Amino acid sequence: MKGYWIAIYKKIESQENLGDYGKKATQAIIDHGGKPLVRGGKYKTLEGNNIPRTVIWEFPSYDAAINCYHSKEYQEAWALAKSTTTRDLEIVEGV
Repeated sequence: MKGYWIAIYKKIESQENLGDYGKKATQAIIDHGGKPLVRGGKYKTLEGNNIPRTVIWEFPSYDAAINCYHSKEYQEAWALAKSTTTRDLEIVEGV
């Protein structure tokens, strides 16, 4: 079964920090087999809260997604934005 990261960004206080994170995180995620499915872009909120950014990555497996998140490379990237970014991140197994 594939694994998916679903990140819902609630608050972004620094686009610069988020950009620095994105550059470094993208490489770490790709190195773990991640493939981007959704990375921001045009959106319309139909129900619930307005979410400024949604990101979905597909991984070859659930374990690969978990391992990526806990990797040194990804954690170094996330450290660049976590003080100025509020998000929910969930890793789910596909069907």
